[in-house]
Amino acid sequence: MNEIFPHLQSALGIVTIITVAWAASEDRGAFDWRIVAGGLGLQLGLALLLRMVPVARDILFSLNGAVTALTKATQTGTGFVFGYLGGGDLPFTASNPANLTIFAFSVLPIIIVISALAAVLWHWGILSALVRAMAWALKRSMGIGGAVGLGSAAMVFLGNIEGQLLIKPYLARMSRTELFILMTTGLAVIAGSVFVLYATILAPVLPGALGHLLVASMMSLPAAIMLARIMVPGNADTGDSAGGGHKYRSTMDALADGTEGGLRIFLQVIAMLVVFVALVALVNIMLAQLPAMGGAPLTLERMLGWVFAPVVWLYGVPWGEAVTAGGLMGTKVVLNELIAYLHLAAMPAGALDPRATQIMVYAMCGFGNLASVGILIAGMSALVPDRRDEIVPLAMKALLPGVMASGLSGCMIGLLPL
Repeated sequence: MNEIFPHLQSALGIVTIITVAWAASEDRGAFDWRIVAGGLGLQLGLALLLRMVPVARDILFSLNGAVTALTKATQTGTGFVFGYLGGGDLPFTASNPANLTIFAFSVLPIIIVISALAAVLWHWGILSALVRAMAWALKRSMGIGGAVGLGSAAMVFLGNIEGQLLIKPYLARMSRTELFILMTTGLAVIAGSVFVLYATILAPVLPGALGHLLVASMMSLPAAIMLARIMVPGNADTGDSAGGGHKYRSTMDALADGTEGGLRIFLQVIAMLVVFVALVALVNIMLAQLPAMGGAPLTLERMLGWVFAPVVWLYGVPWGEAVTAGGLMGTKVVLNELIAYLHLAAMPAGALDPRATQIMVYAMCGFGNLASVGILIAGMSALVPDRRDEIVPLAMKALLPGVMASGLSGCMIGLLPL
């Protein structure tokens, strides 16, 4: 019974998430079991692909070789530009080499390389063909139109606003439901530009990290569409008759444009980390003035852990580890998933067992946080300014299903044997 109970926890989590989405629905009477079955079926199929099909699992895990190659290639570039600050040869003898890793110069630049590579793969038709295939699968299984299917599938690789650029001509005439689907999907997945970065961070705590992140983001895609259609039911059948978006004149044009886009993300991540880490430190300094609780000083991480402990327990995390995991989940929602993954990787061995670690990696694999909602509002308002009054309240509403969609992926992983 003890072996079955953790899986029952995750099953309860799946039921709870769908129930919460139904309770928050604008029309509870429009609940469609076919949409739920399609979303959960796609999630389960992707999870089983990773766990139960040895060939697929081996292919996904072999992607870590690509992580190693891209990391080494990037370090060659950063070493040439930044010298030893970027991982180049040291001009002196280091007493503690571990302290020489400078995150901004030796780790984050991989975002620029991946962004440039993605643009080239799109121009060559490789990435666009994959996105089209995913859009077709979503259309057939989830009953959505080609436009929203294409935009949602593209977000897994291109990012939130970039994915919507593909379908910009259709945004003005999309239904309210379709706009909500796009918003929820954008908050439930991560972009291709950060896959390798996060995999590099998580490599010490999760073997095959890149394969897991790729599957996690793809699992959250149908979950996001399902939850969005439960909460804001309506028509979602706008067709996609044109190719749309991201046209490059040449491979060099794609390379240059991708590099420029990656540089913007690189600088945004640096600024975000400086500000958010500083704000957390400021909050902790203020909390330290209060009386200690449980024999330890109050911190933002501890308080978030208490709030989110029941949530991660429903995902399948043992109660004895729920406060620790809840702190990570709270960090992901209030700050962002990058900081949460950094905290997870820095935890002492044994802080979370392997099953809980894997559940949390999946549950945190999405852009569902307050800062991303702001980016979503700004980006979509620029694309369709005439619908800003509709976009702002929908974007705030989309945070809940965006967070729950990646949480549903964590539940689905917790439901299966390790």
